[in-house]
Amino acid sequence: MSYQVLARKWRPKSFETLVGQDHVVRALTNALEQNRLHHAYLFTGTRGVGKTTLARILAKSLNCETGITAKPCGVCNACIGIDDDRFVDYLEINAASTRGIDDVRSLLEQVAYAPTLGRFKIFMLDEVHQLTKEAFNALLKTLEEPPNHVKFILGTTDPQKVPVTVLSRCLQFNLRQMAGTSIISHLQNILGQENIPYEPSALHLIARAANGSMRDALSLTDQAIAYGGQTVNEAEVRAMLGAIDQSYLHELINALLANDGKRLIAQAKIMEDRSISFESALNDLAQLLQQIAVVQTVPDSVADDLPERNQLLDLAKRISAETLQLYYQIAILGRRDIGLAPDEFAGFTMSLLRMLAFTPNDGGIRVTAVTNGDKAPLKVVAPSQKIPTTAMQLTQSVVAIDSNVENVSEANQADTNQEAANRISISLVDNSKGISSSSQFSGNWRGLLDQLKLGLARNLALNSELLSYDENTLRLAIQEKDKAMLSPMYQDKLALALQQHFGRKVRLEFSISGSEANTPAKQVAQEKAYAQANAENAIEDDGFVQTLINDFGASIIPNSIKPI
Repeated sequence: MSYQVLARKWRPKSFETLVGQDHVVRALTNALEQNRLHHAYLFTGTRGVGKTTLARILAKSLNCETGITAKPCGVCNACIGIDDDRFVDYLEINAASTRGIDDVRSLLEQVAYAPTLGRFKIFMLDEVHQLTKEAFNALLKTLEEPPNHVKFILGTTDPQKVPVTVLSRCLQFNLRQMAGTSIISHLQNILGQENIPYEPSALHLIARAANGSMRDALSLTDQAIAYGGQTVNEAEVRAMLGAIDQSYLHELINALLANDGKRLIAQAKIMEDRSISFESALNDLAQLLQQIAVVQTVPDSVADDLPERNQLLDLAKRISAETLQLYYQIAILGRRDIGLAPDEFAGFTMSLLRMLAFTPNDGGIRVTAVTNGDKAPLKVVAPSQKIPTTAMQLTQSVVAIDSNVENVSEANQADTNQEAANRISISLVDNSKGISSSSQFSGNWRGLLDQLKLGLARNLALNSELLSYDENTLRLAIQEKDKAMLSPMYQDKLALALQQHFGRKVRLEFSISGSEANTPAKQVAQEKAYAQANAENAIEDDGFVQTLINDFGASIIPNSIKPI
């Protein structure tokens, strides 16, 4: 008997054995069990995800001699005939080659005739989007109201090219690309039953190369078995696929973390000598950074048999989450804009140098907290030295009141008033979300506002300064110029939001202040101005920008610089 390729030998013959399309299987199973049958089905999805396989299983379910069922017997004449592609009442038509109006008219002539052997005459039109406009028009009426004995199943890899008039007449199912874990699990099952030795890491490489297509994965496995002499191992699969050793990506990241520009450019030149596509390299680098981010967040997610497991775990420990996100964003943007560069090498190296330029050199921002008696919220004082320009400082320049950081002044440490101590302790956080939602209030008025659903009352709250507070009362001040905001409606909305947050009624006492108030709105404006100054200084001090100005007469466009 001639050899049968794995993709055909292990093609699923029932809904139970179909891998990775549970959402479609569930819908079709329920419809068959309840006898709620549609006259036209449309299966969409990329190559090798199971469109034709699903069509055959559905055809067997409709024509099985045991009756309409979600579990066809697989042994009757109808089931065997459909599996072997020789059942007279099931026609698979490739619309890529049978696409004209004359072909469709010939097909429609067969619709009028009753099925010869089965319960239904079923027409499966694969790659239906390739039909001509005239052919679609000829098909429309029959597709909408076919005879009771006819069912249509359409398949396409490009549903956007199918006219909406056709889409509206079909029950649509979108088949997903196979997850890598699903492909690996399926290959392990097949190779186990085939008694073919394999290395799990080799299956990871095959699943990655298959790019979501189970058929491609099985074809590659067939090729790997032949290449490896009835074994599937990592070294031979890598050689077969022509998979380039991606250690150069790890070398790039190590050079970045070491702040070694010379080593970085040298590695880029090595890649050029190896004829590695720089656009693909940026894509692969972004993919590697994404994997590292996942490992940092969920360490258990990395498979034990993943070829790059040890390297991923090592990098996840050595690179900060902020730096990782920065590198990822630069890699994505670099890949997008590489076509605009003078050449790919220039575009690639500029992306690397951009990463190098913005790699954080310190662990955070040095901040100083000052108090304004017992009433005003804390202010952020900019460092006395030259404005910092690291990526961390450009992207995370906001501080808020909290109760976690120990670095307070000696005077504050001696303060026995707990409320004052809570108000002067600070931590570096993002977007000033400094207090948790609870019935206690530490005096962080701005942090509290970030947690309230204020609606129209937000303007009033942001332009109010917290003077003092106790368990049931907040005393607020608003400037003379903003007193129009003190409408009863806005005050009521603010009071209601506070009541919902604390779980009790909170009284608001407003006063008009003649002096400039330290309101949340003012704090936000100051922080934006500080971030803008940081960004402008970073650009002006950038060596590459200075080179453009000095050598090419370039100039910085006013108001074009925005903080990251």
